[in-house]
Parts: sequence; structure tokens; C-alpha cells
Amino acid sequence: SIMDRLLAPAGLKLGILRCLKAGINPEFPEQGTPQGGVVSPLLANVALNGIEEVNPRNRCIRYADDMVIILKPRDKADKVLEKIKTFLAERGMEISEEKTKITKTTDGFDFLGWHMRVKKNGKFHCIPSVENHRNIRKKIKAVVNSSNYGAEVKAKKLAPIVRGWRNYHKSCDMSSSRDSLWYMAKTANRKFRKEKKVNRYKANELCKKAFPAIGYEQNQHVNVKRTKSPYDGDLVYWSKRNSQMYDNATSKALSDQNHSCGYCGMRFIDEERVHLHHIDGNHGNWKKDNLMAVHQSCHQQLHWSQKDT
Repeated sequence: SIMDRLLAPAGLKLGILRCLKAGINPEFPEQGTPQGGVVSPLLANVALNGIEEVNPRNRCIRYADDMVIILKPRDKADKVLEKIKTFLAERGMEISEEKTKITKTTDGFDFLGWHMRVKKNGKFHCIPSVENHRNIRKKIKAVVNSSNYGAEVKAKKLAPIVRGWRNYHKSCDMSSSRDSLWYMAKTANRKFRKEKKVNRYKANELCKKAFPAIGYEQNQHVNVKRTKSPYDGDLVYWSKRNSQMYDNATSKALSDQNHSCGYCGMRFIDEERVHLHHIDGNHGNWKKDNLMAVHQSCHQQLHWSQKDT
């Protein structure tokens, strides 16, 4: 069973077992875990650990229980699928026939909110999926059409929604009018202008706040090496990889500092974001010698020490 494969202290295993026994369905009180709960992804990783090696010849990308296996032209998709079914059956699970799809990369497929396909010229293309775009439209419409808020409050509520969505898809091609949310911004603008105190200029200003611009660059995501884990202790690898997730001045500062904090000298890890510190305190001075990449906590310490002096 899955619990037998879980290597953890007895107290932790008991807590997980109680979560499983609690159940989420009155008809099946001892089956299932809450969707989105902390136990679900943990058990998914325990149960599916090793599924990537079922067919080592093929590349496998897995996020929790969502998975894509990329086959070569001569590979037999049915045989690979049978191996996966056998792997799951040994763990008391079965594949979801409804969600399982065998398709050509040129036809495209949806994965984690993206629609991915390979063009005829061999280039990879990725855009937000239709379902994902439908969901963001619903969220935006719910705020824009609400009669409980004024235009300024709506703009404040829309900003984190749009910013989060655009940040999630910043490695996609967002050049189309659909993905740029142009039509949604126009609709919001018309709604804002219906208020008495909001003229055309004010509405345009609110729309800029409600739909913040986020830069995008297709295929900029840095893949994680197959066997690497944030908990494997390899701070050098993770520091270098994380530094590639930043751009412009921050990335250059990290490279110059050998991916270490300019204040404490320690490596950067996932738990803490990289801040860019202006050494002379002048935030308008973006010269290379005046910039230093530091931990968030180190950045606070630097400013506190400057206040004391």
C-alpha cells in the first residue's frame, strides 16, 4: 500500500493515516483525500515515485498526478500505457480513461493550464489553454460586473488576479489579443466610465492599474534536472538555476556575485526571494557598481543598519 512506501516518523504517518480515514465523501467515509489539501500532493508523490522510469527511453514530465510522456515516432504508445497501468495497479490505483489521451504533438494538448503543440517548422509553441482562459474571464467578469464595488475598488481587486495570471503564463506566447486580455480591459473601461466621477482619462488610468503589464518570453523557463530536488542539499545547483529565473539587473548582479548573497555570502534558496540593493541608497542610480543582490532578510538588515547610523 501507499502507507507502506512512506518513509516517515511514526507520528507523521499516524497523522497522515488519520487524514485518510477522515474521508471527504459521506458515502465513502474512508476513501479519498481533500482536493487541494496538504496530504494529497504528498501521497501522490509517494505513490507515483518511480513512474518516470517505467519507460526510460521516453521523456516524462509529471506534476503531482498530472503527467505527459513524450514518445518517439517508432515507440508503441499502447505498450507504454500498459506499463503505466501495471505500475499503478501494483499500488492499488488505476488510470483515468477520461483524462488519458494519445495524440500527436503537432495536434497539441493541454497540460497544467497551457496548450502546447509543435508547429510544422518544428518549433515549440505554448499558449494558455481555452479552459484556463475561460476561468480567468469568469474571475474578471465577476469583479467588473459586481455592483458592490466602485471603479477604484474594482481596479484594486483586479490587479492581483491579472498579475498572477500573467506571471503564470509569462513563458508563453501572449501576443494574441485574446491572451493580452485586450477585450476584457475594454469591457472594464466601459464599466468604469459609467460611474459619474470617472471620466475617460480616469477610466484609462484605472485600467492600467487593473491590468498591469507583465513581460513575457516564450520558452524562457529553465527546466529542472531530472534527478534534482530542492531538498537534496545541492545549494550550488539551485542557486544558479534560481538566478536564471530573474532578468535584467538582478540576473547580472547574481552572476557577478557567483550566485551568492552580497551581504552574508550564503547561497540563495527557494524559500527567500532575491532583492536588489542600491548601495548608495539612491534608487535612481542603476549603475552596475551600485547594485548588489541580497536575501530579503539581508536587505532589511541593511536598511535597518543604515537607519541606526
